[in-house]
Amino acid sequence: MSLSICLKDSKNITKMEIQELIFFYLHENTDLIEVQFRFTIDSDDEIRTDFINLSESDDFGYNLIYEDYNLDNEEDDEDDMYWLESPSIDEDKLLLFLNEYYIINPDKMPKPELI
Repeated sequence: MSLSICLKDSKNITKMEIQELIFFYLHENTDLIEVQFRFTIDSDDEIRTDFINLSESDDFGYNLIYEDYNLDNEEDDEDDMYWLESPSIDEDKLLLFLNEYYIINPDKMPKPELI
């Protein structure tokens, strides 16, 4: 199921949903998810950036963090496996959450910036 925002002007209805998730990162010390993306209405020269509290996704019923991110593999060097100590975000769930989040909260939608 695809959720999208529709913008209506006098003659057209424009379907708006995230077409490309460019970057996302969980800032563990603040529980903020930094996201960069493009909506279907954005040009290739535009990008939107937002910081969303991880608790927002929980409020929408999305658990974005992979449960078993810490693998117990003693044979590998710790230097090679440092990334496993940090939580990973499920990209598919994040995309679903963001589309729903901006439908419910259109006032929180970031403005496009030229890159």
